[in-house]
Amino acid sequence: QSGVFGPIRIADGFWIVPSWAQAPEPDALKLRLDPGLAFGTGTHATTAMCLEWLDGFPLSGLRALDYGCGSGILALAALRLGAESACAVDIDPQALVATRDNARRNGLISQLEIHDAGEVPPGPFDLVLANILAGPLQQLAPELARLCPTGILLLAGLLDAQAAEVADAYSPWFDIETAARRDGWIALIGHRRAE
Repeated sequence: QSGVFGPIRIADGFWIVPSWAQAPEPDALKLRLDPGLAFGTGTHATTAMCLEWLDGFPLSGLRALDYGCGSGILALAALRLGAESACAVDIDPQALVATRDNARRNGLISQLEIHDAGEVPPGPFDLVLANILAGPLQQLAPELARLCPTGILLLAGLLDAQAAEVADAYSPWFDIETAARRDGWIALIGHRRAE
């Protein structure tokens, strides 16, 4: 992720603003972000779809898990938009550093747990966000289902052609539908079925 990015409008009154830039709307809801060496600024289609979906979802009081958090952008956006708490998980130590820095920058560190992927807390989570890649998403299906026993899953990082295989991996537990499509990428939403 090279090059300098500017403020990105996610929705009416909600912006992702790099740490070095001014927000275009001073009164808007803002998330200040410096990706450091981690992936995730909101410019990529998959991240943008997730952020737009979060903006339209009632997050109040929910506990969210951002699996493969990168810069922490989805966990922090969920908190900024009303989630009660969030947990950010990644296998990349640089992602955990960037997430912690961004949480501090936004005054959200007290609501955020940050863990290496080998130490995911037991849950349950009301909302699981996983914007990674099709292969890992398929492998993680049983684990994410366990962490989200009654809630909702948002899966992204997939190309249109990969959606059916990923949906199949989650179908034992979730009813899967398309949340959004953009530039050949797709985001899937999974509603946990009652046991």
